[in-house]
Amino acid sequence: MKAAPEAQRRLLDLQAVDTALAQLAHRRKSLPELAEIDAVAREISALEDERVRAQVVVDDLDRDISRLEKDIEQVRLRKDKDQKRLDAGGSLREVEGLQHELATLNRRQSELEDAELELMEQRETAEATLTEVQGRISAAVARRSEAERKRDETYQEITKEQEFKTAARVPLAADLPADLVTLYDKIRTESGLGAALFRAGRCGGCRIELYGADLNRVKSAPADEVVRCEECRRIMVRTSESGL
Repeated sequence: MKAAPEAQRRLLDLQAVDTALAQLAHRRKSLPELAEIDAVAREISALEDERVRAQVVVDDLDRDISRLEKDIEQVRLRKDKDQKRLDAGGSLREVEGLQHELATLNRRQSELEDAELELMEQRETAEATLTEVQGRISAAVARRSEAERKRDETYQEITKEQEFKTAARVPLAADLPADLVTLYDKIRTESGLGAALFRAGRCGGCRIELYGADLNRVKSAPADEVVRCEECRRIMVRTSESGL
């Protein structure tokens, strides 16, 4: 392929823009905030599981405490009923029976109240655990929100820069021969770099230094010949820095 030396040199300007666009695209995909957001999301998921387990413990204790309160209330009602009967009087046998039952009910009430007190202490500990987990979730959610805010701000900056670079690319490409741009774009699509400066006998694409016949091939090529590297197949742009 033939192309004016100046057109070939302007390929380097086009490549510089495309390299900047590729770097911006890579930056968009590899922002540290993205890794942080993923890590915090996993942390929140694990904490939610922990919160559910803590909530289950609290709910189970609430259910047991509620059951004990009902049992205690039933004992109190039974005591009130027996006490009224005792106050109403009766035979000695009935009085003794009621007194015995009241003593039994008092012991039962004391046992139930002790059990309730123990469960309430357990619930206080379980509630503290639940609150602590909820606090860690809130902190993690705040960290995720901050990371998302930074991510979005950086995305906006990158988008503006991409739009600027893309706008600058259009006249650069339009000012070059269409077949040269087509070849350049094909190589760039395949390898990420379409054209590179040939400097001091070295390909700027693969960094391989040319010797002997390979170097003579480049030296003897007409100025308007589009020379490609035998190794990486990229366009080698010759300038005063090429050492030819």
